[in-house]
This record gives sequence, structure tokens and C-alpha cells, in this order.
Amino acid sequence: MIQLHDLFFEEFISATQISQAVNGVVVRINDDYKGRKPVFLTVLNGAFFFASDIIRKFDGNCEMSFIKVASYKGTQSTGNISTVMGVEPSLKGRDVIIVEDIVDSGNTIEAIIKILQQEEVNSYKIATMFYKPLAFTKNYPIDYVGMEIENDFIVGYGLDYDGLGRNLNTIYKLKPRKMKNIVLFGPPGAGKGTQADVLKEKYNLKHISTGDVFRYNIKNETELGMLAKSFMNKGDLVPDEVTIDMLKTEVDKNVDANGFIFDGFPRTNSQAKALDEFLAEKGEGINGMVALEVAEDLLVARLLKRGETSGRPDDQDESKIRNRFNEYETKTAVLKEYYQEQNKYFGVDGVGSIEDITERLCEVIDGL
Repeated sequence: MIQLHDLFFEEFISATQISQAVNGVVVRINDDYKGRKPVFLTVLNGAFFFASDIIRKFDGNCEMSFIKVASYKGTQSTGNISTVMGVEPSLKGRDVIIVEDIVDSGNTIEAIIKILQQEEVNSYKIATMFYKPLAFTKNYPIDYVGMEIENDFIVGYGLDYDGLGRNLNTIYKLKPRKMKNIVLFGPPGAGKGTQADVLKEKYNLKHISTGDVFRYNIKNETELGMLAKSFMNKGDLVPDEVTIDMLKTEVDKNVDANGFIFDGFPRTNSQAKALDEFLAEKGEGINGMVALEVAEDLLVARLLKRGETSGRPDDQDESKIRNRFNEYETKTAVLKEYYQEQNKYFGVDGVGSIEDITERLCEVIDGL
């Protein structure tokens, strides 16, 4: 298994199988173009491995040309085709072999065919290393196919995930994650605890609250609990590694869970990175940081109202409430940037009824 960016891939097709498939394509092309001088039109960037192998084994004279189009973002085809680099020189009257790394929806090839028709080529055929018949939505034929595969997302042999993986000689396919892991944030008074209770039931997730984990370990005098208490008794902050080890223990207790809601953790970039590394060891990761967003003045009024019945001193002093809010904003801003860089930050309007807020949260979580 390998990791590229935030995703994990497992070995799928060996280098030997690739070589055998390429040879099968070359034999057919050599037979069809004996005595002719075709132009191999390579679709960049992904097809350069495949094109290199078949052109070097072509039994005759040929020429090369290149075209670059774009349709993928991450692991999904956008369906929007843009030509980044057109064909050169003119292909008018020529016999063209379009060389692709993979044909799935067929949108890219369709765009290239239109260009070739405008160029008034004599003929064209399509050669692709990989073909996904279940994803193909067009009517034109694919003339030379190295391998047919299921509708999996693959990397290697020129294929990439956001720029990585092209250099791999073996094909790897995306390893589906078994867990849905959420980092849930919300300022004091936003109702995060209430929503966590609802979400854990709806999605059958394990709710891990840092506060609850600390209290459990200290109360039961576990080794980690006693270690944390020794720092707290001295007025020191509990080191990240102790907190992280507590969280790891909780995760390891629930290996069959559908996923986790991490509540109150991570608090720092180093904790977020440590959590990513720990989950990566299990072939998992954080799906998203979901943050309830509520205006400060509204939260202050809400907490002061709660303080009339809760008996909590920190709910009865506006200056203390605003300090708590500022502290939250300071800590969250750092993590917001961390997860935004991974396209994993999702802000949710935290104003309204419990049911309305739950519906908004579920809309985000369902899309992760």
C-alpha cells in the first residue's frame, strides 16, 4: 500500500502485466499500419509512458505529435474539457493514432476527435492502455485496448493523483476507506455537544471528547492519566504526546467502529499532523473538519441566559465569555488553515433550531 497526498492506494496491476498488454497493442498496430507512416498523437501528460513504449516498438517509420487537454480534478472527472496545448504541426491528410493512458467517460477523446476532424485528417484510430467500459458514455469505437478495468481510480504508468504517482511502474488503485472521521468544532455555546450526540447516533460513529478521555484516565488512574495529572498538578500544560496517546488508545479500543467524531482535538497543528499520521498507519484519515459558525454577540447572549440557570460562574461574566470565544477563534483559525489546505474545512451555520443545524451538518457529512 502507498499513500499519495491524503489517499491510500493498493497494488492492482504488475509491471509484467502492463508489458504484456502493451505488446498486444503493438502487434495489432504493426499489422494495421504496415507500410504506412502514421502520426502518434500523444495525449499529455498521462499517456507519455504508454506512447513511449508503443512508438519504440513500432515496426516502421512514424512521426509524433502531442496534445494536452484537462478534465480531471483530484479523483473525479469534471466533464469540462479544455485544450491546454494543441496539435503541431498540421495533421491534414495524415493517418493519426490517438494515444491515451485511460478512457473512461470518453469526453477527452471526443474533444480530440473534433479537433482532428477540423484538421481534416485522412484517418484516426484510438489506442488506450486502460479502458473503463462501465464509465464509457460515447458511441465511437476504441480500436486498441491494453486492458479493460472496472471503474476504479488508478495511478501509476503515467496516471496520477494531483500530480503524484505517474512514475510508478506498477498500477495501484484507490483503497476505499472504511471509516468516516470527523473533527467537530464549535465555539462555546454553539451546541456542539448536542449535535455530537445526534450525529454519533445517526452515523453510528464513536464520539471521542478530549475532556471525557482526560477525566476517564485520571479517574481510573491509568498510566497515561497519572502522567497527565503530574503535569496538571505542577500547573503545566499536558504535552501533546500524552494527549495523543490517550486518543490513540480510544481509537484502538474501537477498531470496528464506522468512524469517529473527534471533539476538542486536535487543538494545534502538531496535534493535527500527529492525528493524520496515526490514522494513516491504519489506512484511514480525517474526512473533514466541520465547524459550527455563530456570531460572537449571539453566543454571549446565549451563554449569559444559560448562566441564569446553569450555576456556572464562567457563564455569568461577559468578559470571561468573550475571552473563551477569543481563545476558541485563535485556536480554530490555525486549524482552519491546516484543513483548508487539504480542502477539508467545512463551516456550517450554527444559528437556528437543533433540527435545522443538524440538517445542515448532515448535508456536509453526507458529502464527505
